[in-house]
Amino acid sequence: MKPKQTGLKKGLTNYGDQGFSLFLRKAFIKGAGYTDKALERPVVGIVNTGSSYNPCHGNAPQLIEAVKRGVMLAGGLPMDFPTISIHESFSAPTSMYLRNLMSMDTEEMVRAQPMDAVVLIGGCDKTVPAQLMGAASAGIPSIQLITGSMLTGSHRGERVGACTDCRRYWGKYRAEEITTEEVSQVNNQLVASVGTCSVMGTASTMACIAEALGMTVPGGASPPAVTADRIRVAEETGSRAVQMAHDGLTIDKILTPAAFENAMRVLLAIGGSTNGIVHLTAIAGRMGLEIDLDALDRMGRTTPVLLDLKPSGQHYMEDFHHAGGMATLLRELKPLLRLEAMTVTGKTLGEEIELAGEGFPQDVVRSADNPIFPQGGIAVLRGNLAPGGAIIKQSAADAKLMEHEGRAVVFENMQDMAERIDSDDLDVTAEDILVLKNIGPKGAPGMPEAGYIPIPRKLARAGVKDIVRISDGRMSGTAFGTIVLHVTPEAAIGGPLAYVRNGDRIRLSVMQRQIALLVSDEELARRSQEKPVVIPTAERGYAKLFLDTVTQADQGVDFDFLRAKNMIGKTPE
Repeated sequence: MKPKQTGLKKGLTNYGDQGFSLFLRKAFIKGAGYTDKALERPVVGIVNTGSSYNPCHGNAPQLIEAVKRGVMLAGGLPMDFPTISIHESFSAPTSMYLRNLMSMDTEEMVRAQPMDAVVLIGGCDKTVPAQLMGAASAGIPSIQLITGSMLTGSHRGERVGACTDCRRYWGKYRAEEITTEEVSQVNNQLVASVGTCSVMGTASTMACIAEALGMTVPGGASPPAVTADRIRVAEETGSRAVQMAHDGLTIDKILTPAAFENAMRVLLAIGGSTNGIVHLTAIAGRMGLEIDLDALDRMGRTTPVLLDLKPSGQHYMEDFHHAGGMATLLRELKPLLRLEAMTVTGKTLGEEIELAGEGFPQDVVRSADNPIFPQGGIAVLRGNLAPGGAIIKQSAADAKLMEHEGRAVVFENMQDMAERIDSDDLDVTAEDILVLKNIGPKGAPGMPEAGYIPIPRKLARAGVKDIVRISDGRMSGTAFGTIVLHVTPEAAIGGPLAYVRNGDRIRLSVMQRQIALLVSDEELARRSQEKPVVIPTAERGYAKLFLDTVTQADQGVDFDFLRAKNMIGKTPE
């Protein structure tokens, strides 16, 4: 058996002569000024996702410098390299459309270039899941470094931060409660520094999930982007990557069923973004595991929301950090966690919780007997409208609307909604249920965050703050409201949602976990025959790859050929 190749000898370019391949590689890298002594060290790749289009990653140069310092202090050779960088607000038609492409870029660059371990630098919503997906498929020792959250700003004496407050102030503007001048003023204060959203949006959710999975150093989720704490985490991450390379601590030893169960518990306890379910499902799929939505829902009934962060609570990520970060939360959740799960430190999660020591008085992480919400933030719904499931962020919904029956007001797609939602002629009342079709994985394409359907302007002016909304799309984790998402199968492939018509009655019961279209099966069958669905296609390029191979929400919206060939089973077991 051939000895395992490491360092610069790993993954040699194919010239038909391995000795020449290594000779040539060394010649070129020495052109950058490296010595033979440096080139004998373990190589740690550092994924550089810095981009002028990505202010969430605006601290990437400082993080890379600190990671390199940590790698060299531990005796390794750091090599940073670029990949795709995706920002939520700078990606058309939606960042989710490009997540799988970024995961492929990450996987292939990790495979193609010689490295014994890799540090993944990500923060904005889809970058962390894309990196974890790619690293899971590549299989080498991998460690996640979160870019960190932005600082909060201040508007007329009120503390504000992206992006729950973005939506709140925009809602006020739509309702004509504030002026154009004021909405422009608050726009200057919502994002006070580089970094990710300061509330429990998708970026913060994935940061917490990454630490819960054991993929970051302890305390890696919460330090804001511009703090010294974040830089120290980066240095520690670099040092840890070298040790992981020495120990052969590959990603499959960390991303186990126990790790995913812990991540699901944390997702529920933080009132995390509904996007977290899709991303966790995609990451698990790369490991041959399936997230069991019914098990998630059962866990939700015994996992209260403990983290007092917007949009479910009142605080911001920097407050969570000051309250002890994930160590404080994990200490409270300890009886519900799989403590045997391995982490990147080489210690189990239980051991790391013990090493974190005792807690201290704070008001951001609640105790289990004084929760923000008595059940997990997310509930799974089923019924004839969503045979494959749908979800609702119950911790950010209006309690009065979670048991509701109403008349459907239907929008066929985003263009239809844009053209009619603000019309004074729209036939809608606060008791109705807004339905938006064709914003699922194939329908939009890319499953955009259009599920946060705006309150029709005529209702907003009348003071209506929430209304039941249903779609096959997603919603930003920063958003709030009684909103049913991820309806599966989606309308674009002929799911029942495609055949909902204006005036149909729909019943939502979060208590019974039900979303029901009060139309007979026979009538739905007749409608499907009357107007069959034409599944979207594309002629070329990435659009064709996406539409031909993307899966539904219950399989993570990943490409079918990227999921592990042999699916081991569901998690939790």
